[in-house]
Amino acid sequence: MSNIPPALRYAKSHEWLKLEGDGTATVGITDYAQSALGDITFVQLPKVGAVLKAGETLGVVESVKAASDIYAPVAGTVLEINSALEQAPEKLNQDAFGSWMLKLKVANVADAGALLDAAAYAKLAS
Repeated sequence: MSNIPPALRYAKSHEWLKLEGDGTATVGITDYAQSALGDITFVQLPKVGAVLKAGETLGVVESVKAASDIYAPVAGTVLEINSALEQAPEKLNQDAFGSWMLKLKVANVADAGALLDAAAYAKLAS
């Protein structure tokens, strides 16, 4: 079974969200997603300042197997991207939960409640 940290929330499309107390959130892909993709070779992230809708494509992860869209788990404005992934996309394979993709100013913090908790995501990812 993949590593599924209990403190995070999860989208059915295999993104994780860590909500901070200041209304911001950190977003990445799950261990399950990186494992399914295989060796990641390229990551495309949105521009800082981009306004994302929940469920909207925020970027692309390419691997030796396939290219896969990454979706915004909640609506918000991009505050920061992890530019280190542009030079070293394999960091997502090495530590999917330690290698965040972007930070958002969340439009409505309550929307995070609609995401899956770790137990529900574990059922989905099994």
